[in-house]
Amino acid sequence: MDDRTKTRHTCGGPAFGRLTAGCPRCDELAAGAPARQQAWRHRETRAQEDTRRSAEIHAHFASDRHRSGGCGPCCTFGEW
Repeated sequence: MDDRTKTRHTCGGPAFGRLTAGCPRCDELAAGAPARQQAWRHRETRAQEDTRRSAEIHAHFASDRHRSGGCGPCCTFGEW
């Protein structure tokens, strides 16, 4: 969802968790809308990241492109 289309608090935000009647965002929260999280809170954990990268590397080495030599004389997939 684009930041410009998100409903915003007109009350300045909930004070001590209390919602303000008449504030568009507080009304959404009172109706059961989920609280928003910062983008950095959605990052993978180290273990999830390692598992994902390992799966990508295994998939590459099992691919037809790699087995047919399409990567070139020296495959460097997964190296940084």
